[in-house]
Amino acid sequence: MQNERTPVVSVIMGVYNQYSEVQLLAAVNSILIQTFKDFEFIIYDDGSEAEPAALLQNLMTIDSRIRVIRCEENHGLAFSLNRCINEAKGKYLARMDADDFSLPNRLEEEVKFLDEHPEYDWVGCNAKIFEGKRIRGTRIMAEEPNKYNFLPFSPYIHPTVMFRRSLFETGSSYNVSQETLRCEDYELFMRLYQQGYRGYNLQKILFLYREDVDAYRRRTCKSRLREVSIRRKHFCKMGLPWKKRVLYIFRPIMSMLIPYP
Repeated sequence: MQNERTPVVSVIMGVYNQYSEVQLLAAVNSILIQTFKDFEFIIYDDGSEAEPAALLQNLMTIDSRIRVIRCEENHGLAFSLNRCINEAKGKYLARMDADDFSLPNRLEEEVKFLDEHPEYDWVGCNAKIFEGKRIRGTRIMAEEPNKYNFLPFSPYIHPTVMFRRSLFETGSSYNVSQETLRCEDYELFMRLYQQGYRGYNLQKILFLYREDVDAYRRRTCKSRLREVSIRRKHFCKMGLPWKKRVLYIFRPIMSMLIPYP
């Protein structure tokens, strides 16, 4: 039987209080209709309230590949993803979020790339940016990000990324701390880059990424200061020139005054 085999891909998704059943089902179904079928879908309920928790539990009746793990307390995205990784059986780990949409050939394209390019440790892709029912634009990421691509923001769209599972068997994991809150992926990618691991972005649009145009501007001062701290710590370790470090370290604070594109 399929659920007794080791899947090639483990799709991992941490969820907290996703009240929109429409968004949740759209995200989940976008995985279930993938052209690549050999996967398990691990969803971690990070202490959701009763109504959204029930929505998540009901997902297991839709497809036998879905497994929902629940925790009664909320611990944050980094903790959730680490739990998913610990439970995963797949050779590859594909990220997904509960309000985005993977185009049907996303998993197939990413598996093919990692199978054919052992020199890369993860792969992401480009995406259409949407809000509500409106496509707001296209996000084109650097194909082979170098250290300079980390200056403005993370050079990978987190929920588009597929990792090699072996990457997390060497001691790497998401950093569970207040310091990395809302910057979990950015901090992880910078840390992995320092350790010599490398990622790639397929120059194909395989994902629809939900982004509220005002979300970045609404970030709290505390959240921005945490990002400043992460940038200061890792930009130095990555050997970026000090003039560029100074310019970009304080970008989150400057963005409070300058409109974010």
